[in-house]
Amino acid sequence: MTHPLIARLTDALGWPRLASHADLRAFTEAPGDHVLFVPGDPKRNLETADVAVILPELVQAFQGRFDCAVVDDAIEAGLRDMTGVLKTPSLIFYRDGAFVGGIPRVRDWDDYMTRIAQLLALQPTA
Repeated sequence: MTHPLIARLTDALGWPRLASHADLRAFTEAPGDHVLFVPGDPKRNLETADVAVILPELVQAFQGRFDCAVVDDAIEAGLRDMTGVLKTPSLIFYRDGAFVGGIPRVRDWDDYMTRIAQLLALQPTA
């Protein structure tokens, strides 16, 4: 069963749930900046719920500069290995199909604001 705060992201906010590598490619290869929310296990990691609440606020603070999707547990481990962002919950940033960087674990608001601004200014890595 999905945590209610994660379900809110997909059900109420309409964010896609990426359950396959094809879904992941289709979402991240679209033009623009994208954030993947990798929740991890919300029963074992209480920070997951915090990030599920914070991320929509970050979208607003950055005036929709990026869109978001929730990574399903079916592809979570592979994505974490591929990007090197191993801790959960995490936010993984892509631009135009290329990995940009990640923010693992919950952070305070100022850290998010600083780090996201830095990531949005970076050139993607191959």
